[in-house]
Amino acid sequence: MKTKPVLELTDIKAIAAAAEAEAHKNHWAVTIAIVDDGGHALWLQRLDGAPAISAQIATAKAHTAALGRRESKAYEDVINQGRTSFLSAPTLQGMLEGGVPIFKDGQCLGAVGVSGVKSPEDAQIAKAGIAALGL
Repeated sequence: MKTKPVLELTDIKAIAAAAEAEAHKNHWAVTIAIVDDGGHALWLQRLDGAPAISAQIATAKAHTAALGRRESKAYEDVINQGRTSFLSAPTLQGMLEGGVPIFKDGQCLGAVGVSGVKSPEDAQIAKAGIAALGL
């Protein structure tokens, strides 16, 4: 039987705190979502001033990154390069930059999704959160 690492509550809190700090440092009102490797919600934090829809978008970006085992931007790029039929992919709704998977020893542990500012800035916040794990 194989074993794999999993995110624990202390990991999730560290990711969330670092992502929140990055957002505050830049005065960005965003929502931060963290999911496990199956795309199931572990954390959702909407900062003051973040639009309500950002909660749904951040969660969808995280879900897509976790299930696809790649940044959600990869799907956005495929679509922008003309493969619009990819929009019909089942269960993938967050096909915008800002969802970043979390890997340890080649295993996907989950993902962070951020929404509320420009997509590259969303990804910057997600990556800052993940960096707190020191993986």
